[in-house]
Amino acid sequence: MLGTLIHWGIDAVLLSAFLAGIRRTTGLTPKLSDVPNKDIRQLLRSYLEFGEYIFDFAVVIFGRSSSFERRS
Repeated sequence: MLGTLIHWGIDAVLLSAFLAGIRRTTGLTPKLSDVPNKDIRQLLRSYLEFGEYIFDFAVVIFGRSSSFERRS
């Protein structure tokens, strides 16, 4: 049970970071204005902001690694 919850949590973080990457590269983002409940809309906004944080963190970590290089 605990393993399943941890797995779902990690999947949720990866999905949020994936959506942040799509937003960064294409400008596409989920249309939160279509969510009727303002509390759920705020929860989704926070979820997407967390994905931005994770994406930025991963970029910093990969940027410091000798295994990765920047290309234009």
